This record gives sequence, structure tokens and C-alpha cells, in this order.
Amino acid sequence: MDGKVVVITGATSGIGQIAAEALAGQGARIVLVARDQGRAERTLARLRKVAPNIAHRVHIGDLLSLTDTKRVGERIAAEEPRIDVLINNAGNIFARRALTADGMERTFALNHMAYFVLTHQLRERLVATAPARIVNTASAAHRGNVLDFDDLEMEKHYRAMTAYGRSKLANILFTRELGRRLAGTGVTANCLHPGFVATRFGQSEGAIFAAMVRLSMVFARRPETGAKTIVHLAASPDVANVTGGYFVDCGEAVPSREAQDDVAARRLWQESLRLAAL
Repeated sequence: MDGKVVVITGATSGIGQIAAEALAGQGARIVLVARDQGRAERTLARLRKVAPNIAHRVHIGDLLSLTDTKRVGERIAAEEPRIDVLINNAGNIFARRALTADGMERTFALNHMAYFVLTHQLRERLVATAPARIVNTASAAHRGNVLDFDDLEMEKHYRAMTAYGRSKLANILFTRELGRRLAGTGVTANCLHPGFVATRFGQSEGAIFAAMVRLSMVFARRPETGAKTIVHLAASPDVANVTGGYFVDCGEAVPSREAQDDVAARRLWQESLRLAAL
């Protein structure tokens, strides 16, 4: 990864932070997209310890906001002459339904639309840098879910785990369609299930919900284990020519039947363009 530039979201804690440190240790320059200035600065300090001679950077932006995501993407594209890897990793689960400043349901906005919009903003730079890679953090939580295109933002019957599972299904469908659209450009797109990992996930919600999440994490794997597949997809020569895939523990796996629906993948792409006004 010497001399390569990696743009990553969700890297101020958990698997994203560990993946960023691992890639920096391999010689990559890390460009963070973070919401919290304090956590971003602490992560930069950790990266500088790992790779003190590399000018890592941070861009502050709220990925819950389509406007902010577009702004950050435009700025990174303008300031970075090359982008070798984009890692879309930011995500969360929300106990109750609420809307962003754009009027969009939070789970769908953060877990899917932020991936879609940031990738759109950086696509030209990735293609110009090719060979390049896009890595999207999905989840096995997609299983058992189907996208309801008449109610993508779950206005009718919101349930936290269903909203989360559908957003992770959207990640896989997006990756599948992205891989198809990038064919022949030298840019690959793959996604992964990191496993159920002990992180800050779900801790920003109400006390009861957060306590339930913390209790379940007794059975979670260490973040170091969950980060391995991100690093593998970002750096390994073994997957240099693989695209549109879904990976678990560094190996290609088969997602649910719904996650292999190319008609749904194309429809989600068109709906996402419309919602983001792109």
C-alpha cells in the first residue's frame, strides 16, 4: 500500500479505526471522513504513531446529511489527486424512527445513502487512479429482509432491526450494481460481513436500547478480527480482479437470494439517484 491513498468513513472507532491503522502500517495515506472533531483528532494521532512520516488527513462532515456528504465528497475529490481505495464503513442502528435535516429516515440515510453519495462524488477520481477499489461494509443482518420500494424509509411500520437489516441488504445490492457499472474501468467494488463486533455500535441511542446492545456484545468478536476482511479487500492482490462480491472472513460468500436480485439492484440505484438529486 506504499504511496496509496485510502478514503475511509467510520474510522474513529471500532473496525474502521483498526482497518485504517493497519493500512497506514502498510504505507497508505489515510483520509478520514468523521463527524466528531475530537475523535477524529485522536484517530489522526494514532495514525501518526503508526506511520509518522505520512500526511494523513481528516475531513469533518455529517454523513447523515446528504448536503454535507456531497460537500465533503466534492472537497476530497478536489484536494486529492489520486484515490486508490474508498472504504464506506460508517453506520449505526437507531432505536426509534427519526428524520435527518434532509427529511430522510436516519438508518437509510447513513447506512445506504451516504455510501451511494460519497461513492458518486469520488467516482471520477477513483476511475482516474485505476486500478482502484471500493469496499463497502455490509452485514449478515441483510438475511431475511426484502426492500419495500413503496416504503424504503419505513414510514408505516418502523422496527430498528428491520431498518438496519434492509439497509445492509441495500449495501449488497448497491455493491452488485456498482461492480456492474464499473466493469472495464479498472475499479472494483466489493462488500463484506465483518461479523458481530464489540464496538460503539448502537451506543448513542436510549439507555435501555444501548444496554441491550452492550449485553449482546458479550458474545461479539474482537474488532481486530472484524477489520481483517476490510483490509483484505482494500489491499490483498488475491482480490485485485474480483468485483461485485460479498465476503465473510476474507473469503467470498453467497448472500441471500434477495441480495442477488439484479432487478432490485438497478431499481435501488435509480431510487437513490432520485432521492439524492444526482
